[in-house]
Amino acid sequence: MRVLSSRPKQSSVAQRRSLVRSLLVIFAAVMVIVTSMVLTALDRVGEHANRLDDERSRETTIGALLTFRNHLGATLNDYAAWDDADRFVYDTDGMDWVVSNFGDMTANNNLFDAAVVLTADGQALMTYEAGASADWTVKSYFGPSFQSLFDSVRNSAPEATPEGNAFIRTHRGVAAVAIGLVRQKSGRIDHEPAARRYLVLLRHLHENDIKGMARTYVVSGLRLVDQGEQPANHVDIRDVEGHAIGGLTWTSRLPGTASLAQVQPLVLGAIAMVAIYFILLFVSGARLLRQIKAEEAAAVELSRLDTLSGLSNRYGLFANLRELVSLAENSDDDVLLLYLDLDGFKEVNDAYGHGTGDNLIRGVSAGLSALIGKGVAIARVGGDEFAIAMNTRAHEAVVPELCERILGFFAEPFVIGERVAVVGTSIGVAVSARGTVSGEELLRRADMAMYRSKEAGRGRWTVYAPCMDAEREERNQLEIDLRRAIENSEIGVVYQPVVDARDGRMVSVEALARWNRTGHGPVSPEIFIGVAEQTGMIDQLGLSVLRTACRAVRQWPDLRLAVNISPGQFRDPAFAGHVAQTFSDLDVNPNRITLEMTESYFIRNPARALAAINSLKAIGVKIALDDFGSGFSSVGYLRQFGFDRMKIDQSLVATVAEGGSAVDLLQATVALARALDIPVTAEGVETEDQAKILRLSGCDELQGYFFGRPMPGDAIGRMLMEQREVGR
Repeated sequence: MRVLSSRPKQSSVAQRRSLVRSLLVIFAAVMVIVTSMVLTALDRVGEHANRLDDERSRETTIGALLTFRNHLGATLNDYAAWDDADRFVYDTDGMDWVVSNFGDMTANNNLFDAAVVLTADGQALMTYEAGASADWTVKSYFGPSFQSLFDSVRNSAPEATPEGNAFIRTHRGVAAVAIGLVRQKSGRIDHEPAARRYLVLLRHLHENDIKGMARTYVVSGLRLVDQGEQPANHVDIRDVEGHAIGGLTWTSRLPGTASLAQVQPLVLGAIAMVAIYFILLFVSGARLLRQIKAEEAAAVELSRLDTLSGLSNRYGLFANLRELVSLAENSDDDVLLLYLDLDGFKEVNDAYGHGTGDNLIRGVSAGLSALIGKGVAIARVGGDEFAIAMNTRAHEAVVPELCERILGFFAEPFVIGERVAVVGTSIGVAVSARGTVSGEELLRRADMAMYRSKEAGRGRWTVYAPCMDAEREERNQLEIDLRRAIENSEIGVVYQPVVDARDGRMVSVEALARWNRTGHGPVSPEIFIGVAEQTGMIDQLGLSVLRTACRAVRQWPDLRLAVNISPGQFRDPAFAGHVAQTFSDLDVNPNRITLEMTESYFIRNPARALAAINSLKAIGVKIALDDFGSGFSSVGYLRQFGFDRMKIDQSLVATVAEGGSAVDLLQATVALARALDIPVTAEGVETEDQAKILRLSGCDELQGYFFGRPMPGDAIGRMLMEQREVGR
């Protein structure tokens, strides 16, 4: 039994040993391959470095030769383009000057070795070398390429510089030769081509010059190529006709080979160290990987948290919703999502500051966590927006009970230090039955339901219904059609008469926007003006109505015009400028125009409202407070803003025929306006009794169906003509 039982152990040990041996062989093979690849790479790097250095030496040597030649060309320019040279070289008595300034300069001169003055046909007038008259002729001293260089200078175009330089082989070796026409410094040439003189300067490529090049350009062993020598590294020196007349060679420094010899021991040692490192890395890698995974998981978890509230953030909510939907798909559960938006949070922030607002968010977060309990996903998805998600099998019963508990929680005030904040919440509810709705869609539906709660008055909860999508789609299409109608000037304007309370004569009209939507018929102003307010189209809409009304009122010089202005327009800093531009474009007197606005914006932003009113009054337009008596306007606001007219809301007018307190309230309102010297217009007048009471109470002007419904401009024109006929 022992033998039988030991065989598996021996077999197992052998297998492990074989596995270890195989791993060692593989590791050794890998190390050999890596070492071979590294050494091969180093060898290639060394060869490449050697080639690069030789190529640098080649380019540098070429540059040195060009510099040597061009330096002589620059020297020639100084001597040939010289006013004194132009005078003496062409003077029959100027040869002494020529010898003194050209010939004698060849002695111990680092700029040139020889100087020759030639006529246009190539005859030498002076030939000097090393400070003495030369005993050679130009034809015998220079090679045949000299004539080509001379011809190119002599035949150069008039606009070209009459100079040239090149390398030429002479009896003494390789030399740089420069030829130039003797002329004035300005470049002016006063001599005919046949009478012109040319200066030739020559400088041989001496050994000292080559050594200087080697030092200056850091080229090792630079020297002239010996005759018959074929060095690997050399640069040909070519004459003007392209023939090789000599060359320079240098000694390769082989920097790559030298560097490779120095680093090879270090590389081999590094390879050994890398091998040891890989062994240690293999041992510690598993532990490090586990640590990284743990840190990554912690980072992911942290990225899903809202730092202010300690709840999940929007990213965390989506992750929780995906998990809840996945669980619901495999069970009989439904996913329930509540979307909360705080009512009045902005007012708390504005009144007490963001520090108090942050503390309020923390208090709400802690309260919701305690109220809902564990096992439920709670997230802060926006500034003052929260979401609660859970799986449940009885959402019909859970939703009302949970929503009422949340509303009850917000019904109590929040104590924040020494401050007390009162906020409410609007709740939207959406359900994903058995996980059939994705988390993103579920959030969209809950958000839509939440906005329905806000529209219905806030402080309530609403469950998503499919009809909301249809209504949203209809609303979106309404926005599109309204934008198109504004752009195409399809918004119409009607006018309601305003009469003098004393004699009933029409003294003004109020412009009112009307929209006959294509394919749908008339749309209530309350609807499309509200849409324009919410979508930012109110500026375009209001200015369109103002322009149309101003065009119409130009035909009625006896009437004033009143136009309603929305808070959205009033908030625009450029609004006053747009109004002034409209009056200017249409040539309308601003004093005939009254802009009517409600009190809501004055109460919310009194300082900004006062600045806007002052800007409009500076234009000359009048400002009326509309719908007085329907809100909370005070005597202080009436004094502060200096309205030019007050319009009493029809809610006060509707009850005056009943007498009693309604009449007392009306008379008190008119008396208040009289005390502040503000004219009063009563709107919504529908009966003769109302008109009489309003007239007796002191109203200046009256407006309502009793005097005329809103009508097209041509009807106003007819009424005005009839009024004029009666007045005659």
